[in-house]
Amino acid sequence: MANWLTDSFELIDPRFKALAFPNVHLEKLHTGCRWAEGPAWLAAGRYLVWSDIPNDRELRWDATNGVVSVFREPALNTNGHTVDNEGRLLACEHRGRCVSRIGFDGRREVLADRFDGKRLNSPNDVVVKSDGSIWFTDPSYGIDSDYEGDAADGEIGASNVYRLDPASGRVTLVADDFVQPNGLAFSPDESVLYVVDTGVTHQADGPHHVRRFTVAGDGRRLSGGAVLSTCAVGLYDGLRVDHHGHLWLSAGDGVHCVAADGSLLGKVRVPEAVANVCFGGAKLNRLFICATTSLYSVYLNTRAAPRGR
Repeated sequence: MANWLTDSFELIDPRFKALAFPNVHLEKLHTGCRWAEGPAWLAAGRYLVWSDIPNDRELRWDATNGVVSVFREPALNTNGHTVDNEGRLLACEHRGRCVSRIGFDGRREVLADRFDGKRLNSPNDVVVKSDGSIWFTDPSYGIDSDYEGDAADGEIGASNVYRLDPASGRVTLVADDFVQPNGLAFSPDESVLYVVDTGVTHQADGPHHVRRFTVAGDGRRLSGGAVLSTCAVGLYDGLRVDHHGHLWLSAGDGVHCVAADGSLLGKVRVPEAVANVCFGGAKLNRLFICATTSLYSVYLNTRAAPRGR
């Protein structure tokens, strides 16, 4: 199949041509990380924050001048980030074993660190729904060793997906049939929650796929959970969904674009294994990519999905 795109893209399905520009290349913005993860775009400040987990720091890339600086260090081996509906930064802390929030005054507040009185494992990724509820995954990666957190025994005895109620602060279990739940994202209308399972890191024949859950009408419960797509190169990790409903999933050879029907449409080729992505920039049409040691970006002919469209 003729590509008509630069070598930064791989065309698999003709539908991908509408999402990628023929004259655009992948850009490297920074390197020198040990394991880059968890990008989040803070629109008011026009900057990106991401994690360098083993180096126990959060970094900041400034869109106004391209300068990279340390946002926070130490950072409790922070992994995934997102921004809540008020524009505050939420963080999944491996070493803190919690989901925290950085207020506009810079102060850190712990939002969730326990379920049924037991300490969480090591929250990994987080997303906020339009009703203000916070949904997060809790695999064991941050307690498996001292490299990305503090080695410890889990208290819950499982790796689950949780919902934090914005009014009561109560943490409820929404999915418990995962080996290692990882990245997660809502569909544009929030009727679907996609959740990645990276269980192949702990089981020889374990999962390396993304699953599709239906969100109940009350916005509090999940059903279904069928596998939507299995990663053919490495494993899926973090993801974002664009306003068309396409999934942009991190993988071993770059970023895979998967349609809502599970079809692999194309790839953004990246020379390092990708951990996580997010949309940002003035028009939310720039995909920022955390890939092992480096931060990359690429402009796309699509943009971030609004919350609760």
